Amino acid sequence: MKKKLLKKITERSIRVGVVGMGYVGLPLAVEKAKAGFETIGFDVQQAKVDMVNAGHNYIGDVVDSDLAALVKVGKLRATTDFSFIKDVDFIAICVPTPLDAHQEPDIRYVRDSATEVAKYLKPETMVVLESTTYPGTTEELIKPILEKGSGLVCGKDFYLGISPERVDPGNLIYKTKNTPKVVGGVGKDATEVIAAMYRAVLEGDVKEVSSPAVAEMEKILENTYRNINIGLVNELARLCNKMSISIWEVVDAAKTKPYGFQAFYPGPGLGGHCIPLDPYYLTWKAREYGFHTTLIENSMVINDSQPEYCVERAMHILNRHKKAINGAKVLVLGVAYKQDIDDYRESPALRVIDELNKVGAEVSYFDPWVPQCRHAGKVLHSIPMLTPKAVRDVDLVMVTCAHTNVDYAMVQQNAKVIFDTKNVMKHISERENIEVL
Repeated sequence: MKKKLLKKITERSIRVGVVGMGYVGLPLAVEKAKAGFETIGFDVQQAKVDMVNAGHNYIGDVVDSDLAALVKVGKLRATTDFSFIKDVDFIAICVPTPLDAHQEPDIRYVRDSATEVAKYLKPETMVVLESTTYPGTTEELIKPILEKGSGLVCGKDFYLGISPERVDPGNLIYKTKNTPKVVGGVGKDATEVIAAMYRAVLEGDVKEVSSPAVAEMEKILENTYRNINIGLVNELARLCNKMSISIWEVVDAAKTKPYGFQAFYPGPGLGGHCIPLDPYYLTWKAREYGFHTTLIENSMVINDSQPEYCVERAMHILNRHKKAINGAKVLVLGVAYKQDIDDYRESPALRVIDELNKVGAEVSYFDPWVPQCRHAGKVLHSIPMLTPKAVRDVDLVMVTCAHTNVDYAMVQQNAKVIFDTKNVMKHISERENIEVL
């Protein structure tokens, strides 16, 4: 099986299946197809499937013309029919791994996908999980499902592994194509063959590790590292504010050291699908071993409370201008979870809006990337344009995302007062109406 699959990889005769056509799956499917592999994408949402088959892109990190060209020549198509699995040799599972209402891992999408894959799994197929999850998922959850549902034996009849996605949406330098990959397979042969498949597609390095658990833990380490360090700088930001010290200047000074320090900056909280969620996966799994991840959990407490802290600061700012927050008009600038993208998953700005609403503020938002968003069962709409009048008509402008296509000079010239939680206005010299986090 190993030699046969390696030969098919070299010949580009592998047929690729991608389960889940979201922020991870669609860019991966495009890169597989660009590398010469016939690729079939699957999604439960008919609208996404129709858009792919029409060559219409809906993900920021995918080049519109690339998708259209691949569809036109027949290298890429999409379906809602799971039976396509029987026609492919490589299956990448790229489905969400959210948290449930109790902040515990919700692995139903992974479990359900594996169950469906098992129904149609044929011998000499590679199955790779790309979703971020807790250590043990691949071998403890997916492997038994695939073996039981297919009647095949892992390592003998098919290869199984994990290569967690590491995409940074909106990154102008590192995309799916050139971001290094980590591969951990069930057995050495599986690791080698799956790694060979990624090397045939991507330009980034492929790091082979000894087991799926190592690869699973590695991805959680990446994001927990960021979570902890952002928690540290958020806590120091609160202290610096009490001491009348600029945390932004402190960090900029510290990062002049050429070794031993990586700059992290404060903000209104954590957003995106990975960094706010992954530590919860680890702490949940750790409890199985009677282990308490004290440092990690403390950083989560700080970061999770940051939206409330920012609203408290906003209340004090308005109070100094003899204005109560109850009834105050607040304009939130940016609901995406990071700058210059249209992704608002787990955005702290939405938490800020919730907290503002709780204290009676009249909240509106402007985001050139997110004209509307669905949150807490409601659809929120951006104001159509950020005009001088729109700025003058509110009591407080609160910057919660550092989009680069916003006229911040105009905002400063027209705003009564600004609370800049991202220090995006640092280059504006007139600062009498600006307060930073």
